[in-house]
Order: sequence, then structure tokens, then C-alpha cells
Amino acid sequence: MRKYATLLFSALFVSASIFAQETAKKEPQKGHTDQNKFRQLKDVLATPNDQHTASGAPGHAYTQQKVDYVMELRLDETSNKLYGDEAITYHNNSNDQLDYLWVQLDQNMRAPDSKTPLAQSQGASSFLTPEKFVTDNMGKPKDFGYKIEEVKDAEGKDLSYMINRTMMRINLPEALAPGHVFKFNIKWNYLINNSVKDGGRSGFELFPDGNKNYTIAQFFPRLAVYDNVEGWQNMQFWGRSEWALEFGDYDVKLTVPADHIVDATGELQNEKEVLTKKQRNRWEKARKSYKDPVFIVTQKEAEKTEKGRSTKTKTWHFKANNVRDYAFASSRKYIWDAMAVKINGKNVMAVSLYPKEGNPLWEEHSTRVVANTLEEYSKMTFDYPYSKAISVHAKNQGMEYPMICFNYGRPNADGTYSDRVKHGMIGVITHEVGHNFFPMIVNSDERQWTWMDEGLNSFVEILAELDYDPKFNTGNLPKDIVRYMSLDQKRLTPIMAQGDYVKNFGPNAYTKPAAGLYMLRQTIMGPELFDYAFRTYAKRWMFKHPTPADFFRTMEDASGMDLDWFWRGWFYTTDYSDIGIKEVKPLYLTNKPDERTKKLQKQYASYFAGLGKLVYLTTKKEDANKADLETYINSLSADKKATLKDTPNFMYQVEFEKPGGLVLPIIVELTYVDGTKKRETFPAQIWNKDENKVFRVFTSVKEVKSIVVDPDLETADIDTSNNSWPKKTTDKFDKFKGKKKN
Repeated sequence: MRKYATLLFSALFVSASIFAQETAKKEPQKGHTDQNKFRQLKDVLATPNDQHTASGAPGHAYTQQKVDYVMELRLDETSNKLYGDEAITYHNNSNDQLDYLWVQLDQNMRAPDSKTPLAQSQGASSFLTPEKFVTDNMGKPKDFGYKIEEVKDAEGKDLSYMINRTMMRINLPEALAPGHVFKFNIKWNYLINNSVKDGGRSGFELFPDGNKNYTIAQFFPRLAVYDNVEGWQNMQFWGRSEWALEFGDYDVKLTVPADHIVDATGELQNEKEVLTKKQRNRWEKARKSYKDPVFIVTQKEAEKTEKGRSTKTKTWHFKANNVRDYAFASSRKYIWDAMAVKINGKNVMAVSLYPKEGNPLWEEHSTRVVANTLEEYSKMTFDYPYSKAISVHAKNQGMEYPMICFNYGRPNADGTYSDRVKHGMIGVITHEVGHNFFPMIVNSDERQWTWMDEGLNSFVEILAELDYDPKFNTGNLPKDIVRYMSLDQKRLTPIMAQGDYVKNFGPNAYTKPAAGLYMLRQTIMGPELFDYAFRTYAKRWMFKHPTPADFFRTMEDASGMDLDWFWRGWFYTTDYSDIGIKEVKPLYLTNKPDERTKKLQKQYASYFAGLGKLVYLTTKKEDANKADLETYINSLSADKKATLKDTPNFMYQVEFEKPGGLVLPIIVELTYVDGTKKRETFPAQIWNKDENKVFRVFTSVKEVKSIVVDPDLETADIDTSNNSWPKKTTDKFDKFKGKKKN
């Protein structure tokens, strides 16, 4: 049938292109720039160079800095203070001379003189709790923020430095030449925040019995990134947009109360000094357990320990190579379990630390979710390169760091929990462990481009969750983004905006990028092409600093698809998707040309003479003459007749409209009167000549009962009222229900 239609319509519609040339004479209009939605992104993306190439790969001249840290830390549980002495070795691998170094002081975001509270629009609340009234009106700010005790060079001489809120500039005695290193020391301390009461991405939780759970990150002065894209990444930390960090090697000694259990980024160096023989034996057993977690510290043992208060200390020694950050967790309340997972033949340990308040939920799922996440992300990207991944229970946190993350999900006091709590915990653990891949290894600049880690990670998270539980409620992308994309344009921001200035941060940074990638994989590219390109990007930029252009270019380079139209629309604009059916016209064959065709035949007589015998189409059923079709077919040569399949009894011309600004594929489902269905997808390029309307003709031996655009809601269409023919009627009650639901 399709072959027949090709032959037939080449004769039927050849006059259309000629007719299009018949335009009435008009006054010349002013010119305009190319606004076609398919124009290339060359006017937007950075010019390729020998560090970030046109293919999206790192270039032959790519360089990045390296920063090594040797730290001695002391946790004072009585005062809730953390004391640190760090020796830093800065490797200048760039081709530039550096006159100074920039250091990030993230804890200063909550210092008494922080500008973060002043940068927030805040009106009067209609009610206040006594605590909030005191805090907002009479309370003295808590003494948070770094206390920098000294900054010295390797010889112990004082270094000149200047603190600008959350950034500190180290003024070098002399310029640091390419290929050289600079060693210096910073000694500091700060008051740890109660993350439950004071908020924050790290801190401690205070339990009713006086015990604490310390989940500590962003705790030490860290070097900012220096590269050929931004120079020094020295944007202030306002509390939302996260970090740009260099890779390096860490040697860390953590002194904590002797009855605490500690885990951290890196390999434990002194097991015999900090673990009992029983714990070491259990750990060895866990290394060989691939099905179920093994308890290194049981709940019974943790409950016994939390009743005491050791006055002694113990020092845990960790080393980590080629990581971009460091974090640790410490508490006497921890239950500790672990199991092994095989990643392409290599053993990796999946680990969980949690107080009894997390059970039974945590012992049932946490470590198993960690193992599953490592497996599934490795399939989509690269083999997980580190030796372990740790999930730590923290009441109201969800944060990620190399090899370790802090996750919420607490049952009721009696141990019961809802599916919502369980799925929330599984989801956050999957998401935060997944961040080991983006951005802990594929090290994008979170301060600039939140979507490059949150959006990509949220997308892969869906695949991992469904592998853990095929019935897991991952939501329904891209449908779930419709409500956000339907908002008033004043409340929308393009994805390609710096994170601090994004409105509706969650949908913009997480859901919309994830929905776009899901659409690319399922609808536009297909899993095979998408997965290969996505994996190529991940492998190219392991342990490096990619930019958005590197991602966009690699996805095209490795798939052989021009996707500039998609990046431009989905990432750089707030356009929305709305494709519908404007009109459907049944068509009939006739031997009677209409007035327009007669005029064309007369005007272009020599052209029409070369076409041979013609039949015509009409929308007037009374002019139909099916016998003309048989006559037409009989006039065909034998070889052309041999290519014919079925003779269509029904033909329909469909006019598709696009009130929305995004160009996307048109997915069409035809339902015939006998109940059978046929689906066809027209690529987004169908809109390349006219982005407002396009036409398609459908032929069939069976009568079409209905036509639907995007039947499975694959394109985030914000208005489905124009997606059906015949148009579906909606009564007032249905509209009311829809408004209430939204």
C-alpha cells in the first residue's frame, strides 16, 4: 500500500509545488535574521579549541590542575567544633602563570556577616512560632563560619591572604610558573551546625538521649577550579549552586571519640587500630558476600554503645586518590553493614551506616540499593572506579560526595513505614550514590550548570530504580514536566541559566533536563544510538571538566544525528510543546480537475504534457469516480504494477498545527473501524520549512475511525485538547476536575 501511494501521489500532487510559486505581487518586506528552529548552535556554543574540541572530546592540549591535601582533623563532640590543619600541594598544570590562588570557604555562607540572608526577598509572615520570632527579630546570629587561625607557606612563613565572604585569595610570593607546584598550610576551626534546626547540607543531628550523628562535608578550605573556560571559578557560594573542584589525592586523619564508628572518602589505612578483631573478620566476610549484606556492627551492639560516653579518642586514617572532594560520617549510634558487588569482574563494597532509628527500613534496602545503583550506572557510563560507596542515614539530608552520601528516609517510631517513605529512601539513595558518576567523576561545574549533574543523574536514576523494582514509582516522564512547562512564562527560566538565578529550581535543574534526555532516548534517537553516545560522553570526560558544549557535541558526534534544534529549544528557551490536529479532509479520486488545476495546466502546458495520464483528488465525495483509479492503474507499465500492494479505499489529508514553540516529532496513531491500530512517527525535521503547519496524507484499505497525536504523551504536550480527531468533547465537570487535579 505504501509503495502504491508513492507512485500515485507523485502524479497527483506534482502541481502543488508549481502552485506555491503563484504568489501575488506585494511590496518588499524588511529582511530578517535566520530564526529557523533548525539553525545550528554555532551562534551560541563556545568556539572549539585544542582543549575542548568540535567533536566534544578533550583536545590534545587539554590540561587541568591537581590539588593534594594532607589533613589532620579533630572532632570535639562537647563543643560541636571541628578543628583542621591541612597541608595543600597545588600543581599548576596549565600553561599560565598564576599570581594568586582562590580557595572556597563554603562554611562562611552561614557566618554572622553572611550576605546570603540579605539576598533573599522576605516579607512578613502571617504567623510566627516563638522560636522564629526570636530568631528573626531579636536573636543573636550563631557564630558559624571559618575561624582561619593561620595561612603559612611550606617553610612556616605567613602568607598574605584576603577573605571575600565565601572566597579567600592566597597572594603568592611570586608567580607560580607552568609545571610548578606550590605548598602551603591552612589551620582553621568552625562551629558545626545542627542540620535539623539550622539547616545545611552537612552538620549533626542531636538525638533525645544526647547522642549525635555527624555527617560532615564542605568542611575544609578547598581550592577552586582554574581552567581555560572560566579562568578562576570564583563565584560566591550563596547556598544553592554547588561546587567546581579539582581532583587530587587525600591523606586524612580523623580524631573522634573512641566509641564512634567512622567512614569516609578513601581507604581505611589502620583497620587493626580502630576496628576490633570481630569487626575485621566480619568485614572480610562482607567482601565475599554478593547476595546479602553482612553486619560489621549489629543493632544490638550499636544500642549498647550509644548508652556510653567515651572520654578517650581514636584516630581513623584514610587515603583517597584522584577524588574531587572529601566527606565523612561519625557517630557511636551506627549500625554498619556491607556487601560486595561485581563491577566487570572487580569487587566494590556497598556500605551503609545508620542509627537504629532508620530500621527496619535501612537494613532491608540501603546497601542493596547502593549495590544496584553501582551496577546500573556502570552499564550506562563506565565501570565504577572506586573501591566502595557508602550510604549514611541523616534525618533530612540528601547530599553526595566521592564514595559517600547522606540520605533521608526514616520510619515511624514503631518501625512502620509507608510505601511513600520507602520509595523516597530508595530514590534518594539511588540519586545520591549515582552522583558518584555525575559530577564526582564526570566533573562538571555545578556552580554554573546545575543540570549537568542533577539532570543527567536524575535521568539515569530512573533506569536504576526500575531495575531495583520494576514497579517502582519513578513518575511519568516526560508527562510529569507538563505542569511546569505550562506555567506563566514569567515563572520560567531556560535550563541554560546559572543555578542561583533559576526560578522553580527543582523542575528546571532536575526534571526538565531528565525529561529531555528521556525523550531523546525513547522517542527521538532510540536507546541504541542514545546509549552509545551517552556512554561516549561519560568515558571521554571521566576525571575531567566538561562544559555543556562538550555534552551537546559528543551526543551528536557519537550518534550521527544533528540535535542542535533540540538543544536550542529544550535547553536554551522556555518554549513548550503543543502539536495538534487542525483539520482532517477525506480525499476522493476523480477525473475532473478543479478550477485551480485547470488554470495550472493551461499556464504550464508543456510541463503537464510530460506527466502522462493524470487522476485528481477532491474533497467532494459527489465528484468521486473510483473507476478512474482502475483506469490509471491499467495504464502503468508491468514493472510498476508489480510493485503495487493493496489498493487504498480511503484517503485522508491531515493538517497538523503547532501552537507551541518547540519543534518535536509528530507521533500519529490511526484507529480503524475494526479496532486495529497503526502508528507512525514523523521526525522533527518535518517542521523545517513551516513550523506552524504541515500536511500528511494517509491511505488505507480500511476506514479510519479516529486519529490521535502523541497517544502515549511522549513529547510533554501541554494541551491535548487538539490532539484528537474527531475532537473529543469535554464537559464543564471534566474541566473542573482537571483544574482541581492540577
